[in-house]
Amino acid sequence: MKTKVSVKYLRISPRKARLVLNAIKGKSVNDAFDHLRFLNKKAARFTERLLKSAVASAVGKKMDEQRLYVDEVRSDGGPIFKRIMTRSMGRADRINKRTAHLTLVLGEKELTKKEIREQSIAATEEKPKKGMFKKKNKETKEAAKK
Repeated sequence: MKTKVSVKYLRISPRKARLVLNAIKGKSVNDAFDHLRFLNKKAARFTERLLKSAVASAVGKKMDEQRLYVDEVRSDGGPIFKRIMTRSMGRADRINKRTAHLTLVLGEKELTKKEIREQSIAATEEKPKKGMFKKKNKETKEAAKK
C-alpha cells in the first residue's frame, strides 16, 4: 500500500528542491527525518513538513509506521512570477521567480519470511497466567524472613 501527498505553489526553485528530495529517496521515514533536520537548506523545512503530513496520512490508512519508507519523490515546476529589473541605457532584464510542486509517496516495506515467522511465533506463545508469579514471590519472602 502507498500514500501520496503533495504541496503546490512553494516559493522555491524546483531544481533546488530536487537536491533535498533526492537525498531522502529510498530511506526509511526515521532516517529521512534525521537527514532533513541537519540539512541546511530552505527546501528541507518544506520537505520535513510534507513528510510529517505523509506519515500522518499513512497512519490514518492503518499502515505500520515502523515499516514506512520514502518510495517516490518529485519536484515539478509551478507558475513563474516574471519581474523586470531596470538596467543602464534604457534596457531591462527579466527576473524569473520560480515556484515548485512537491510530491512525496510513502510505501510500506514487505515483511521477510523470517519476520513473518517471528510474528506468528510471538502471537502463539502462551501468555503467563494471572496468579502465576504470586507463589514465587511468597516463597522468596518466607525464605528471606528465615
